[in-house]
Amino acid sequence: MQQIEHAEPTMPQTAPQGVGRQTHVAISVVVPVYNEEESVQPLYDAVTTHLRQLGYTYEIVFVDDGSRDGSFTVITALHDRDPHVKAIRFRRNFGKTPALLAGFKQAQGDVVFTMDADLQDDPAEMSKFLDKLAEGYDLVSGWKYPRHDPITKTLPSFFFNGMVSRTTGVKLHDINCGFKAYRKEVLDDIKLYGELHRFVPVLAHQRGFRVTEIKVKHHKRKFGKSKFGARRFMRGFLDLLMVLFLMSYLRTPLRLFGTIGFLATLAGLAVDLYVVLDRFLPFGSHQEIHNRPLLFVGIVLLIFGVSFILTGLQSEMIRHFAYRPEEEYSVRQVLE
Repeated sequence: MQQIEHAEPTMPQTAPQGVGRQTHVAISVVVPVYNEEESVQPLYDAVTTHLRQLGYTYEIVFVDDGSRDGSFTVITALHDRDPHVKAIRFRRNFGKTPALLAGFKQAQGDVVFTMDADLQDDPAEMSKFLDKLAEGYDLVSGWKYPRHDPITKTLPSFFFNGMVSRTTGVKLHDINCGFKAYRKEVLDDIKLYGELHRFVPVLAHQRGFRVTEIKVKHHKRKFGKSKFGARRFMRGFLDLLMVLFLMSYLRTPLRLFGTIGFLATLAGLAVDLYVVLDRFLPFGSHQEIHNRPLLFVGIVLLIFGVSFILTGLQSEMIRHFAYRPEEEYSVRQVLE
């Protein structure tokens, strides 16, 4: 695991549990919900039981991502009788990243947990996450071990996790595990959009936060059905390409597009020069230039090369006008 030097942080302080809505929250639990009517109540019971045992002030933020069953009815009932419960309801299904973003915006805790609503994550593992945070880590990701999912989920995940580890340098066995714990400053420092929720550890590592993982219990799904599909694997691969680009060339796009364009232009010039010399030099074939298909290959390479260079320059212009100094670095501490 690659690590970045980091000072020992302080854990959130316990505070007595009030009767009404709390002014200070130590732990927030964000739970995206999509058609999990039967799972919401048991999950609430398990999370509440464990958080009360820990003794920290807490809140549970349920985000209904456009469920078509009675999930929000159950969430509303919990909210009405428990001041620790917050509820957000989307007009339609927008996806997990928007659901998490909405939950993060509402979360007030010093530490933010995320977990899926399908009861496969075990809330009793929360103390292990807090212990890791106390060691100085900023983000702790769960590793479902052993994993109780069909091979149609585990096999693609195995290859995807290996690919992410090798290409990003963030050595996690289960990067897409929904059970994670973050310091609030991590979520305040990174940008999430599209379906980048699975790459939060990579984005956090890039910004200089310390990332690790722990093994967590994984239970078989009791209710409902999995939302996993082959399309998600393909989308994950495309998102990985985007993350790699953002990690490497976000601040210097011309270095990528300019390099590709320069090489393509050189190749086009070389190809067309060969065609011309082959026509006129004594040892050449003396074929008519306009009859050589290779001539048009060179022309296409020249067009592509110039286009890539112009794309790089245009990207630099966009970056120049969108420049924000505070996004160029991540401040750990300021002494005045």
